[in-house]
Order: sequence, then structure tokens, then C-alpha cells
Amino acid sequence: MASPSSTPPSFSARLANGLQTTLERLSPRERNAVMATAWIAGLLLLWWLALAPAIQTLRQAPAQHAQVDAQLASLRAMAATAGTVRAQNTAQPLGRTEALRALEDSMQTLGETGQLNVVGDRPTVTLRGTPPEALANWLARVRLNARLTPVEAQLSGGTTPATWSGTLVLAGPSLGEGN
Repeated sequence: MASPSSTPPSFSARLANGLQTTLERLSPRERNAVMATAWIAGLLLLWWLALAPAIQTLRQAPAQHAQVDAQLASLRAMAATAGTVRAQNTAQPLGRTEALRALEDSMQTLGETGQLNVVGDRPTVTLRGTPPEALANWLARVRLNARLTPVEAQLSGGTTPATWSGTLVLAGPSLGEGN
């Protein structure tokens, strides 16, 4: 009879005792097979829980590193553009002649697809089949160099895919109008 001061064995202790008793009943050959199976199961569990996720992370690291580098380069380019715009906003405004000269210089970006017409304080650019990349580059140059922005636009898809046609009216402080 157990004394009142002793505590009953825990579940894990009972399980260990039961497994030990079961293993002792087995022949040495069966015991070795059970132990080998237990080792294999343990190694598979270790692989599944610890090693496989780590190896997968190592395999994905170069692609993720390249993606983060591309994002960093994009952010640096945006920061440089923001710095340029900030510097221009604090700089002395361009005069009318300088702004129109910068606008005329920027027309080279559009090539033969863009035509500039200046009437008073309203430069108007007519586009005919302008590729989107050329239009985007031209708009950036006009904003940064001539400090002008579009105030009216009537654009439509061109006759060929991925082109723009229509007119853009520009304005800016250097031409006597606000943005």
C-alpha cells in the first residue's frame, strides 16, 4: 500500500515505464528495429521542423535580396527627384525667356510627334502618335527644367497601339500664370 505522502507518477513517467516494459518483452532483433524506426522518425521530424525551412529560406534569399535592391534603387531615384524638386521650389523662379528656352529644348524628347505653339502666356503642345515613354519623359523634363505644368489636356489613344494624340496647355509662374 502506498503511503499518503507519496504522489502518483505523472503521465510521462507512466508512459516511459510502459514503453520500457514493452521494449523489454521484445526480442533483441525487434528492439533494434523499433529503436531504428524511432531514430528515423526523429531525424525526419528534425528535418521537417528545423532544417527544411532554413534551407528553403537560404534558397530564396538571393531572389529576395535582388528584389530589395531594386526597391532600394527605385527609392533612391525618387529621393533624388524629390531633392531636385525641393531645390527648384526654393530657387529663384525662371524668367519667361529661360522657361520658354527650356520648353523648346524639351521638345527634342518628343521628336517629330510633338509640336509647340506659344500664344501669349499659353504654350500649347500638339501630340500626334507619341509613345507613352516619350510623353512621360517630356513631362518630367518640362516640370523640372522649365518649371511648367499641364493645366489643360485633351488626349486620346492614337491610331496605333500605345500612343497618345491631342493637346496639352502649359502654365507656370515664369509665364505670368500660377500652377
